[in-house]
Amino acid sequence: MTKTSVVRKVTLAFFCAVICSCSTAPFPSLDDAYTPEGAPDIDLGAYKITLNEEFNRIKATSIRCGVKGWYAHTPWDGDFGASRFGDPSRDFPFVAKRGMVRIEASKDPSGRWFSGLLSSRNACGEGFAQQYGYFEMRALLPKGDGFWPAFWLVGAEHREFTAEVDVLEMHTTRPDKIESALHVFPHTENGPSVNLGSSVMTPPDAMSSGFNTYGVSVEEDFTVFYFNRREFWREPTPKEFHQPLSVLLDLAMEADDINDSTPNPAYMYVDYVKVFSRR
Repeated sequence: MTKTSVVRKVTLAFFCAVICSCSTAPFPSLDDAYTPEGAPDIDLGAYKITLNEEFNRIKATSIRCGVKGWYAHTPWDGDFGASRFGDPSRDFPFVAKRGMVRIEASKDPSGRWFSGLLSSRNACGEGFAQQYGYFEMRALLPKGDGFWPAFWLVGAEHREFTAEVDVLEMHTTRPDKIESALHVFPHTENGPSVNLGSSVMTPPDAMSSGFNTYGVSVEEDFTVFYFNRREFWREPTPKEFHQPLSVLLDLAMEADDINDSTPNPAYMYVDYVKVFSRR
């Protein structure tokens, strides 16, 4: 995905005026959409856990520096897509309940969309990042045209280029398709550039009818992508990804896909985000 670094601020007025169901919206049960046949293709017994976010509560902040927890914007403070990522307030855009976090997308009375993003690393370069390992999210994705949920990793290096691993991108107009990619965006005219992508089809509505896992193993030799811990794509790891990677998850929106049927509000539920390193 191309995530344009245009900084946008969200005003307090939005949080007072936004029309949403807030904490009254029901939380789903933690059921899988479906279980693939056979044993998983990754053995996590060979790993140790290094980040275990189970969202028993949510600690998200828009403060740029010096605060532990999730940062509610990209590490470079930019928005992308058709919605703005909101500063956390009471019940929006994040609510933690029943061991999961709900990320909400809502439209305010003026017609502007707002939603949520979480980054493990803040704008001052503080927070969690790991070089090599297995990264996984378990989530239930929204239904209805217009939404663009994602789980992705970004390299700590931002001077010459940005390295990005798109573990999951799903456009809700194509609810049975997972898109994944390896991108290197150059910051100079002769900087390195990489654009590799693949996709996999899922059973109809599997991603929006129950919880599934989305994972990637990034190692020095290969990067391997998984859906419910079953491999669907591998690629030799470009050298630009030999660096610490931070974790991001968001409920973005796609302008071309928004129409009169787009639900307001809509939700993405995340059971956990976990990161492992090889023992």
